[in-house]
Amino acid sequence: MGTYRAPLEDMCFIIDELLDAEGTLGSLPLYAEYGVGPDLTTALLDEGAKLAGEVLAPLRRVGDEHPATCSDGKITVSPGYDDAIRQFAAGGWVGIAADINYGGQGLPELYSTAGHEMWNSANIALALAPLLSSSAALAIAAHGSEEQKQTYLEKMHTGEWFGTMNLTESGAGSDLGVMKAKAVPEGDHYRIYGQKIFITWGDHDVTDNIVHLVLAKLPDAPEGSRGISLFIVPKYLVNEDGSLGERNDVYPVSCEHKLGIHGSPTCVMAFGDKEGAVGYLLGQENNGLACMFTMMNEARLKVGIQALGAAEGAFQKAREYARERVQGGVPIVEHPDVKRMLLTMKALTEAMRALAYSEAVTMDMAHFGPEDDRAAQQSRIDLMIPVIKGWLTEVGQDLTSVGLQVHGGMGYVEETGAAQYFRDVRITSIYEGTNGIQAADLVARKLGRDGGAAMEAVLRDLRGTVEDLKQADDPRIAIIAGTLGNALADMEASTRYILQAMDEDMSTALGVSFDYMMQTGYLFGGWQLARSALVALGRVREGSDNPFYEQKIATAVFYAEQILPRCSGHAGAVASATGSLMTYPVDWL
Repeated sequence: MGTYRAPLEDMCFIIDELLDAEGTLGSLPLYAEYGVGPDLTTALLDEGAKLAGEVLAPLRRVGDEHPATCSDGKITVSPGYDDAIRQFAAGGWVGIAADINYGGQGLPELYSTAGHEMWNSANIALALAPLLSSSAALAIAAHGSEEQKQTYLEKMHTGEWFGTMNLTESGAGSDLGVMKAKAVPEGDHYRIYGQKIFITWGDHDVTDNIVHLVLAKLPDAPEGSRGISLFIVPKYLVNEDGSLGERNDVYPVSCEHKLGIHGSPTCVMAFGDKEGAVGYLLGQENNGLACMFTMMNEARLKVGIQALGAAEGAFQKAREYARERVQGGVPIVEHPDVKRMLLTMKALTEAMRALAYSEAVTMDMAHFGPEDDRAAQQSRIDLMIPVIKGWLTEVGQDLTSVGLQVHGGMGYVEETGAAQYFRDVRITSIYEGTNGIQAADLVARKLGRDGGAAMEAVLRDLRGTVEDLKQADDPRIAIIAGTLGNALADMEASTRYILQAMDEDMSTALGVSFDYMMQTGYLFGGWQLARSALVALGRVREGSDNPFYEQKIATAVFYAEQILPRCSGHAGAVASATGSLMTYPVDWL
């Protein structure tokens, strides 16, 4: 049934427009010397596409049918995964956006985001390994001592070593304050004792070492989440000269049997079953959550990208099947309802991509842009992250389900591979903070902390786009302007309602926070497609005969007519909330 081919034309179109339009990212001193621009974009994505299509994608079904296993404290990875990861690391992809002084490539997060889309379209289970490792390295870069950075970062950025995050314990879930893992001081280090569950790529022999980041409590720690510290616990201890020493007291107990991502060894990890695992404090004592959350923005952006990748992969498989499957004498791609499903997949996938890439630029500008603008950019990315993580993963589930539907009965059997996208993507709305947590974060923390100022700044930019659409003098663009303007008005009303509700009854605001998050996502996705349509119209008027530009306009019109109205449904749920959710007796459920 074919393989994955990266949608390079759309990816390059979005990236190059963003590099030019979003604060001239390519002209920043940090990036100018690397020649960040269209030539680099094309070269980089071409190479990434080859790796994704030729190396990672063929292993997607292999990992699904031959999951990682655990026996006698040792993980055996799916066939072919070890060689693929080594090729991935050799290409410099692990540390593509990491500090060049510690073995990274030093390129914008925008490029890393595009790369992760390709890896996850090709093979989510395998792509999780570098994703989690990059996040762990980011925490060390932000909070580690210079000695810790010198010891771990270069090898993590080059993929010689991988990293993990060990947060969750049985019975604790997202409530990290009740964790039982403990850390006992011993000279210049600590002894770590306890178990962690759901540890992605928790153990393997693919890399020479694994650098575990582990949350644990000191003996005299304050109660609750205020008493959590973060520790570096390497699988193999590292000697002073950088060579590997003895095996640390950390072992996998088992691999979880999961709905999807079978090729990813999701482990129960035991620390200190013998003499105690040697760990080194990262950051300050009792400040572990703050250290861990340093990398949450990037991790949650990448989880949204996982859902985008799965949606794109599912779309390609469904499109190929619809072109080949004949019914009623014609390929089913010509059937109106099948065409509707495919165009829904295409429009939403392009909207997801444009939104995620745009905010990857915001992340870059928050870190490396003009100093007097960094705080505003940080406020924007903080606001956007729960939308990207939450909306993209909810839509990703919908689209992989639609892809299965395009296959009809053949989608429900495993041999076509359509169901795997549906199963693999399901985890994305759960880990790195469930989407209920994302919605609550958007409303209670991001919207509430500044009275909606960051949201108003984004909506102000959106109003500018609506005005530009009105001036375009094109009937297709006029359709987009009308529906986007209506959705914007709904968003303004919902935001006012939420802010008022938070002052009067926070539970009412939280009860509709999911609808507000989804409304925000559909609106912002439509906004980014509208911007793309304006650029495409300009290219057509300049004389381009590339059909891609007419496709962009037509796709944006479809989104405006058929998908953007979903905003009004979510807006209605927000506006009609009266607190009945919380007054409904729980024993009636």
